[in-house]
This record gives sequence, C-alpha cells and structure tokens, in this order.
Amino acid sequence: MRKTIYDVAKEARVSTATVSKVVNNSGRISNKTKEKVLRVMEELNYQPNSAASILNGKLSYSIGLLIPDLANPFFSEFSRSIEDCAHELGYSVLICSTDFKKAKEVKYSTFLQQKKVDGMIIVSGSQDEAFIKDLIDLKVPTVIVNRESTMSVDIVSVDDFIGGYEATKHLLELGHRKIGTIQLGDLALGKERIRGYQRALDEFGIKYDKSLTLFSSPSATIIEGKEIALEILISKNRPTAIFAGNDILALGVIQAAMELELSIPEDLSVIGFDNTVISAMSIPPLTTMAQSIQDMGRVSMNLVMEEIKGVQKNKQKILLRPELLIRKSTKEFPNNF
Repeated sequence: MRKTIYDVAKEARVSTATVSKVVNNSGRISNKTKEKVLRVMEELNYQPNSAASILNGKLSYSIGLLIPDLANPFFSEFSRSIEDCAHELGYSVLICSTDFKKAKEVKYSTFLQQKKVDGMIIVSGSQDEAFIKDLIDLKVPTVIVNRESTMSVDIVSVDDFIGGYEATKHLLELGHRKIGTIQLGDLALGKERIRGYQRALDEFGIKYDKSLTLFSSPSATIIEGKEIALEILISKNRPTAIFAGNDILALGVIQAAMELELSIPEDLSVIGFDNTVISAMSIPPLTTMAQSIQDMGRVSMNLVMEEIKGVQKNKQKILLRPELLIRKSTKEFPNNF
C-alpha cells in the first residue's frame, strides 16, 4: 500500500508540516531533523504526489540531465555526482544520453519538459544552441556544463586553457621537446586545450608543429585513440610525449605504444585529462590533469537550485581549475637536456 505523508510523520515522530518542509525544501528545519525525515522517506519508499503538485503549479522535485555518453567514465561519474547532490535535496534525476547528436538533444529536451522537470543540466554535446534558447525562452532553469554559449545562461566548466598549458608544461619541464597532442574534435574544450598547449610551447621557445596535433571524434573510444596514436607514432616525426584530450584517448595511446613495443614512460610519456577511475587502473598508472568531477556536479546543482528557488542573480560562468596529478606514465627525457 502506498505510504502517505502521515506515515512518514508518524515514523519520524515529527509533524506533517515538518515532512512537508523537507519535501518542499522550504522553511527552517535543522539538518538533523531533515536527515531523519529523508531516511524515513527512503525506508518507507515514500513518493510525494508529484502529479498533483505539477497540476497545482508546484514543483515536481526532478532535474533533467542531458549527457553525451554514459559509457564515458567522466560522464558517468558526473551523473553520479549530480544524483548524489539531488538525493540530498529530495530530488530525483532523469538522465538522457544524447550521443553528441543534435536530434537527440532536441528530442530528450522536449521529453524532459513534458515530464515537467524543475530544471535542466546540459553537458557538452553538439554545438547547436537552438534548443537551449528554447529552454531559456520558456524560463526553464538551465545550467550548461563544459560548453560555451553566447546566451544568458549559467555555465560551469573546467579551465581548459590552463589544463592544456599545465599538461604541456609538465612534459616540457621533463625535457621533452617534440610533444604530440590528440584532442577531441569539434568541441570548444579541445580548442582551448590546444591553445594552452601552444602557449606552453611558445614560452619554452618551441615552434608549434601542426603535424603533431591530431583530432578524434567527440565520442572517442580507446580503439579510436589507439588508431590515431599509431598514425603519429609510426611517422618520421614521432614525438617523445603525447598529451591526450581525455583519459580514454590516453589509454588508446598506451595500447598503441605497446603494439609498437614502445615502453611507457621510457620511450614515450603520456598524459591524459579528467582523472576518471580508469586513469589509476591503467598500466602504468596514468599521469593526468584532474578535474574535480564532484565539485563540478555540486556547483551545477547549486546553480540550478538557486534558479528554481527564484534567487535573483546575474548569470555566472564558473571556471574550475584542473590540477596536475603525476603518476607513472611520464618521465624525464634526458637526451634533450
């Protein structure tokens, strides 16, 4: 039998008004009481009557999340971060994977609006902005993550320029002078990381060699990373180090090196980007530019919740700084000293 607000109040030994405050995330209530009520709600599998709330113009207590690819560890870890934050606030999350395709972004955006989600978080995908403009025009609280926009909307992103700069600088300080890079094509973040890569080369007095810059598809796989890496590693202009646009591409580079019987990091240094769970599991463990995926999820949820609550503020672009995490896939290259 479906549990009611009265069942929750009785079990938690609080008033129905207190349960209502927790459900609606409103009013003054101690964290201890809130946690107790949320625990009882979970134990009883209590579900607020969201359909009635929607008809009355109230909140549905749900967030829509559009991500390009759930199979990518970065996006799956980010989704988990959003889900954890939402759970603490009494919200559920509807997740849709768009495969970097404009048609799917539009389709799922429409679907989530029909579900009356209270807000939307949109992670980098296609560069089309038409459906985002529709959300803004419809006054749907919206936050976009890791993508650029010319519209008035909250943005949460990592500082990709700094990431590209710091990754390349690390390799240069190890003595590498011929550094290749494989970046995610068609995405603004890839362009920014290349810009940082070029800045570091310039500071060390090294001329940018376009032939050492290669691109993958936005939804790059380890196999694709391997194929691209083989292309550059069998060339006469073989680099001594490669900066990859994410950890997946970096693992592809490592596999390509193994196939060519090149030792990591003795013959080739490799650095990735993201610090997803797979980076520590690679052999050798991968040096990477670490993004705080949990912080990115928390900031994104805070921004969309502020808009849902009607907090008046200017739209923000929040850049989170990545940090170099040195493991075993990079090493000094003394021949260049």
